[in-house]
Formats: sequence, C-alpha cells, structure tokens
Amino acid sequence: MTRYRFASLGMSMAVALLAFAWPHAAFADPWRDMAGQPDIAPALRQVMMLTALSMIPALLIAMTSFTRIVIVLSMIRGALGLQQTPPNVVIITLSLFLTLFSMSPVLQAAKERAVDPWVAKTMDTGSAVAAGFQPFKEFMIRQTREGDLRAVVDMARAPQPKNLDEVQALHLIPAFMLSELRTAFQIGFVIFLPFLLIDLVVAAILMALGMIMVPPATVSLPLKILLFLLINGWVLVAQALLGSYRH
Repeated sequence: MTRYRFASLGMSMAVALLAFAWPHAAFADPWRDMAGQPDIAPALRQVMMLTALSMIPALLIAMTSFTRIVIVLSMIRGALGLQQTPPNVVIITLSLFLTLFSMSPVLQAAKERAVDPWVAKTMDTGSAVAAGFQPFKEFMIRQTREGDLRAVVDMARAPQPKNLDEVQALHLIPAFMLSELRTAFQIGFVIFLPFLLIDLVVAAILMALGMIMVPPATVSLPLKILLFLLINGWVLVAQALLGSYRH
C-alpha cells in the first residue's frame, strides 16, 4: 500500500512542478533538508524524477479532467458524422488547454501547499509529496461516485474505507476514471440526440421524395455542421465541460 501511495504522490508532484514556473534562483538545491543535508541520494532522485516525467502522460489521463474532455470532444466529431475533422491533434491540444483551465485551482493548491515550501527548504521531500497529492485527492473524490469507489474497493478485495482519509490512491484513481467515463458518455449521449434527429428527419424526407439512392448523410452532414455553427457549439461545449467540475 505504501509503495503505490508513494508512487502516486510522486507523480502528482511532477505534474504540479511542470504546470508552474519559478525563478531559476529558487532551484539552487531543493533536495536538501532544512539542515542543509542531502534529503535524497543524487542517483535516487534522478531516477525518481525521470520516472515521474515518463509517467506524466498516464497521470494526465488518470488524475485530471483530460479523459472526460477528450472523450466528449471526440464524440462531437462522431455525432457530426466527420471521421477525421477536426484532426486528433487538434482535439488533444484543445483538451490539454481545457484541462489546464479546469485543473488550475488544484495545481495552484499543490504549488502553495507543497512545491513552494519544498523549494524554500521549509518542508522535506516526504512531507511535500504527501501535501502535493492532497489537492488531487480532494479533486478526484469530489468527481467520483460513491458506487464506483465501492465497486473498485470490492474488486480489489480490500475493506471499505470508513472515511475519506482512509481512501487509498490505488482505489481512488480507477474509481475516478470510471466515473469520468460514465459522465463523458452521458454528456456525449445528450449531444448525439439533436444530430440523430436531423439524420432521421432527412432520411424520412428523402424516402418520401423517392430519393432512395441518395445517402442521407450527404444531405444531413452540411445541415448538422450549419446547426453547430449557428449555436457556436464548440464554445458552448467547452464552457459546459469546464462548468461540470466541482471544485
């Protein structure tokens, strides 16, 4: 349990470190404790930092709002009937910016609670790791359904936590991902409905006119794009996604 918790805390600290910039002078040697002695051996801390940096993409998916945002944006493309427009790189880049906006309070809290004291040498590495993970834990708990967390704990064959302090990162992270997937598909379903209605109406009109050989997508696609543009759909969806998170 301690091994998994320490790994999760270390990864979250890497996310917080990369999300904010500090003056170069502040990084004289933050790996020393308050007495000026090395807190962690140089070889070990290099391995830790390289491991943390390599795990950032996985943690971005597992511990932030990125999963919900990128799924919803991808489902919009499918609802419109477009296969490769917008391209994946555009959707992922937009998702990264929206993730940064939605996670800013969490990253700021991690910076203030852990990174700043750690850089100022008023907090040792172990305490900073624990303090840095706490804002992420609070964020994930707020977005996680109780039933999903209970199901993950049952799958792990572990005792149910009696309070939030007993919730382990090993159980919280997959429960958070399951909740995010469910919420993303719920939002995607609501988005699909008006576009499905357009497809059905166009197909019915073409059949009534006897134009059976004309694919309905040929007519419905420009209509769906026009409707999406008229309501400024991308902005509305982005605002709705950011507003769906409880901080």
